[in-house]
Formats: sequence, structure tokens, C-alpha cells
Amino acid sequence: MQDQLRIYRQILYDLALHHLEPLEGNYSRLAYVAALRDPSTGKYGERTLIEAYGQEPVHQALSRSHEELFERVLELPLAQQQEDLAQYVGAQGGPEGPNQKVQGEILESWIPPQAPGYLKELFRSNLNALFELLHDRRSKARSGK
Repeated sequence: MQDQLRIYRQILYDLALHHLEPLEGNYSRLAYVAALRDPSTGKYGERTLIEAYGQEPVHQALSRSHEELFERVLELPLAQQQEDLAQYVGAQGGPEGPNQKVQGEILESWIPPQAPGYLKELFRSNLNALFELLHDRRSKARSGK
């Protein structure tokens, strides 16, 4: 048991140091970890971590990290979520942000499957509102108003 806990902690340390710390903002980190989940199998994986620690311990650690990052975003005030999302969208190179279809795909991929239903709904609601605010803000900036 102690050995499993040590491995789990080391995976989290490596994930944070080598993969999450270089990223700007909570949405960038959430998007990164969410992208490590294979939608067809539901398994999380990252090549260098799997080579060092094995598939199952990495899956468990990444799954838990996804949940924690998701919850951390929801704990932020909406104004901070808005700025974080604007930073994320800007870093992706899209001046307009994602279109409706892509926005829906993003929403669903960023939600951990094991998250409680009420948190999933809160996240969807928040992100839909934030994308709309982002779109309105950019439309006003383009029109000079």
C-alpha cells in the first residue's frame, strides 16, 4: 500500500512539473488532462508517464487529476473563469472562439465522466455563458463600441 501511494504521488509530481506547470491558466490545464483520456476506452494515458509507472497507476492518477482540475475551475469566481477562458481561447489562436459545434464538443470533453450530475450541469451552464460573453466582448471590440 505504501508503495502504491508513493507511485501515485510521484505520478502527480511528474504530471505537475513536466506537463501542467508550463501551461497558463486553469482551462489550459483542464483541456490538457481531458485530452489525455481516450474517449473510446475511457482510459487516461500519457506516454512518458506510462513508460515510467505503468498504465493502471497512470490512469488512476490522471483520472483523479481531471476531477480535481474540473472542480478547481468551478470554485473560481465567474469573472476569473471569464479571464481564464479568454486567455485559453486567445492562446489557441482563434480570435472568435469556437463555433457552436466545437464549443459543445469542448464542453463535454472537459467534463470528467465520474463528476456528479449537478457539477456537470453547473459547468455546462457556466461555460455556455462565458463563451457567449467572450463572443459578445469580441464582437463589440471589432465594431469599436
